[in-house]
Amino acid sequence: MPAVAEKIKLKPLGSRVVIKALDREETTKSGIFLPDTAKEKPMEGRVLAIGPGDRDEDGKRIPVELKEGERVLYQKYAGTEFKLDGEEYLILSEKDVLARIEE
Repeated sequence: MPAVAEKIKLKPLGSRVVIKALDREETTKSGIFLPDTAKEKPMEGRVLAIGPGDRDEDGKRIPVELKEGERVLYQKYAGTEFKLDGEEYLILSEKDVLARIEE
């Protein structure tokens, strides 16, 4: 797993994670250029920060299963997009992450 090259000044709460969406392809496999309006919303990204996890009924912490630096697939319209220091990020709940992508 590659090291996280980007550190952000943000610590999510509960079982939330901060994701940096990976760029989508600019052209199709056949070489056709895709303008921004034709590109699909990204669903793949890299985990930059994780929260401490939620608490169970007894007050014990349930840790988040994800790790910083992991490449993940997440639900298409999940989370909240925001900008911080000119960069775009997505913050979403751990349950909105569908799978890890092994590299």
